[in-house]
Amino acid sequence: MSSQEADGPGPPESGDEAEELLRRALLDAHDAAAVALRVSGLPVSDTVTVIFHGRRDLGTVQTYVAQGRRGAGNRVGADELLRVPCDLDLGDAEDREQAERLYADQASVLRDALVGADTVLAIWREALAALTGSSVAVQRPRSPALPLPVHRLLPCALVAPDRGIVVAAVCGARTLAEGRPPLGIACAQQDVARVYPLPEDPESCLDDFISQAADHARNMAVRLSHQEASVRRFLELSAEESPPGPDRG
Repeated sequence: MSSQEADGPGPPESGDEAEELLRRALLDAHDAAAVALRVSGLPVSDTVTVIFHGRRDLGTVQTYVAQGRRGAGNRVGADELLRVPCDLDLGDAEDREQAERLYADQASVLRDALVGADTVLAIWREALAALTGSSVAVQRPRSPALPLPVHRLLPCALVAPDRGIVVAAVCGARTLAEGRPPLGIACAQQDVARVYPLPEDPESCLDDFISQAADHARNMAVRLSHQEASVRRFLELSAEESPPGPDRG
């Protein structure tokens, strides 16, 4: 894997260029700010930009991840921002110097999480391709084709079109001051979704997911068959001239 490029915080995004939260961040330079951290050389995502957005009236420094290289003067649409619930927490800093150290440490925690999750996602891509016997696409829209039960960490997902399976890196919600967030891989197919811990073997996880999806499909078939039988019997009763019913008195 090629080396990761991590650029430190840069100047705030232009208020005229950014949209939604990024534009609001610079309405008052004293009460809001947005800084960016780029992470490059990722095997699946290639390059992502982390945007930390802090505004005094929100009370938090929120984290967003966008696909590609973004910097000062680049236009970033609200629909390109993936909200990641792993926020900066610099509240324990006693001065600016300590705040800089805390920021550097917490930004590194998130960068390492992104690198680790994307590296594992690349392994899952190989396993998914082997399982389905076909190529696996990398879907880069902010929102995946299927809903996932937990928060996404990266603005891309793996898609096996022939099986309708979506695989994405996910995370638990916690501040970066608490350390590396819980990471996992989510698999989804229609109404079925499961989350597996990041270190788990992808082949066994995919086998388990396929088994769970098959069980769900069988249960749904039984349920639909039962519902159809119920409707059929009801229509038979309705076709009678005087269907049986409760005593009318």
